[in-house]
Formats: sequence, structure tokens, C-alpha cells
Amino acid sequence: MTIPAVNKSDEGLYSCRHPELGRSPESWMTVTGQSPGFLIVRPNRRQFLEYESVSLSCEVQGGSTGWGVKRNSSGKRTECGDGWGRVDGTNCNISSTKSTDSGVYWCQSESGQHSNTVNITVTDVILEIPILPVTEGSSMTLSCRPKETPSDLTADFYKDGSLLRTEFTGKMTIPAVNKSDEGWYWCRHPK
Repeated sequence: MTIPAVNKSDEGLYSCRHPELGRSPESWMTVTGQSPGFLIVRPNRRQFLEYESVSLSCEVQGGSTGWGVKRNSSGKRTECGDGWGRVDGTNCNISSTKSTDSGVYWCQSESGQHSNTVNITVTDVILEIPILPVTEGSSMTLSCRPKETPSDLTADFYKDGSLLRTEFTGKMTIPAVNKSDEGWYWCRHPK
């Protein structure tokens, strides 16, 4: 779906449904003018297992004073330090993630300017894939990681709803990424 000219009325919760694979989680889309702020997530991924730590920071042109990390989780908007996370300057540190930390995160200034949004999911099996764009020609490794390490690391990797391949190491490497590799990826560990 393409929105040819985005405006403020397009802001809201979005999801999609695949006839065979089911419904996606909801993602919040924020509409603003060009923002000087950018949310950085470390480690650089969208999915986390329970009890992992994550650092969220606001990188802002001209200084980050007055900016903070916010989230929308289960339809409730709160800021870092308000029942979740620990504020450290313009950083927000979550020392031990739990399922209730799943949600949409962004940076916001006191004047209401917004950064990009990042949908973070805390779940039992994660696909480690970068949030930031990958440069064409570079190598990229996708890791399928369960909460508890199984004796058999075999993982099935999917792209755009179709099985790509099965890897016995739980990791799949694309040696030289190109535009055709762009898409929706997920993985699963066979039972």
C-alpha cells in the first residue's frame, strides 16, 4: 500500500493481514515535518528475548537537550522512567526486557517534534536483523535465536511468506546483499 502524499491525518496504528500467515502486530506511524531527531536502538535490531538489555538514545542535530524517549505499548503512551526504563541523559536503558516492553518507540522534544519510530517486539524466538538499512554489496547474517538454546539449532528462514532455506546452524548469511533481498523476513525452529 502506498500513500502518495502523507499528511497528519494518516498518523495512527496500522497493521496488515496475510490470508495464510495471519495478522501482523500493530505499528504506530507518526507524521511530522523533517525532524532533527533520530532514535538509535542498541543492539541494532527490532526483536528481543525476555531479560535482554536494550539502550535507546536520541541523536539530535544541534544537541539533544529537551528530547526524551517515549513509547506506545498496549495503546498507552508513556515516557522513559514512567514505570519502565531508566533515564540516563537522553538515553533510556531497559536492563531486563519483558513482553510488556513490546511497542512503538520514538524520541520527542519538549516542543512536540518527533523522530523516526521503531516497533520493538519481545518474544520467545527472535530473528536478529538490523534496523538500519544494509548497504548493497555488504555481507549480512540473520540469526534465528530462541529464548532457550535447543540441542538442535536448525532453523527455517522465510522471506515474504515463502521458505528461503533451512540452516542447521540457526544462521543464514547473504554474502553480497542487493536490492532483491529487501523484504519481510521471519524464522522458526522446527519442533
